[in-house]
Amino acid sequence: MKTIKGPAVFLAQFMDDKEPFNSLDGLCKWASKLGYKGIQLPTWETRLIDIEKAANSKTYCDELKGNIESYGLEITELSSHLQGQLVAVHPAYDIMFDNFAPDDYKNNPEKRTKWAIDQLKYCAKASRNLGLDVHGTFSGSFLWHTMHPWPQRPEGLVEMGFKELAKRWMPILNEFDEQGVDVCYEIHPGEDLHDGVTFERFLDATNNHKRVNILYDPSHFVLQQLDYIEYIDHYHDYIKMFHVKDAEFNPTGKKGMFGGFGDWKDRAGRYRHPGDGQVDFQTVFSKLTEYGCDVWAVLEWECCIKSPDQGAREGAPFIKKHIIEATDKRFDDFAGSEIDESKLKRILGINKN
Repeated sequence: MKTIKGPAVFLAQFMDDKEPFNSLDGLCKWASKLGYKGIQLPTWETRLIDIEKAANSKTYCDELKGNIESYGLEITELSSHLQGQLVAVHPAYDIMFDNFAPDDYKNNPEKRTKWAIDQLKYCAKASRNLGLDVHGTFSGSFLWHTMHPWPQRPEGLVEMGFKELAKRWMPILNEFDEQGVDVCYEIHPGEDLHDGVTFERFLDATNNHKRVNILYDPSHFVLQQLDYIEYIDHYHDYIKMFHVKDAEFNPTGKKGMFGGFGDWKDRAGRYRHPGDGQVDFQTVFSKLTEYGCDVWAVLEWECCIKSPDQGAREGAPFIKKHIIEATDKRFDDFAGSEIDESKLKRILGINKN
């Protein structure tokens, strides 16, 4: 067993043009004051990190770490969710996903994909320079638009989609392997890796690449009505990152799992602040601890009701309350005794002669 680290906070959703949310120093002061011990950095936010410079300069990374540590914080992981999304984009989403790319790469999917792949490779090197062993991202998607197969999917379409996805990711995974860093895909609706079966498909398509791992976020499984507890039983060996985010699923006679055209607060499935939804975090933390998952518990604020300010204030104590100090002692050790082989044999009724 292993004690989960934390509390930590993912900074992406808190970025703003107003202080203290517009600079690394401001956010570090803010997070530290709220009781957080770690911060997860979104690498597309140039106000927080220059990812190309971090990839090429150990000195820059040492200075960045030193500055963050001066506030009593650690960098938990780097995140490249937006760049990872752009590694694989179906043409139906080109216009909307162009928002994730710099202006010089918009309206040119091929150029945009190359930029995204280069960004991920920078992230691999930057992670190593920062002394990090895991990295969080999205897989991107060729197939999400066919999730509910009407019209029918032609034979071989899914296989080809995962083959192409793996082809895009293999050079990236190899770079991460060279740097000794695991890639943790956030298993997420909208991505080709959105549940256990699709994760296994991708793992198979990459020939079980040892750097393919999981960022576990139970909220995404509530929206899919997937057993997020049993998921840990199946995939605990791959869970290397953990987002603490809640969700609820409240179907009615008018809306259900596919009722996604409404605003977030009007959907049957919606994201909530930890403790305000339906996720059993006590069991989640227990399972991750029991299996020895070496993870940071990182708050991700995406609540459709509660403000980010309140969410951040409540997040650190919520996580701290749920972290279990893993025991190295059994409760019945006091009644134990030294091993006596002859006594054991007598108890079992063997080798009496």
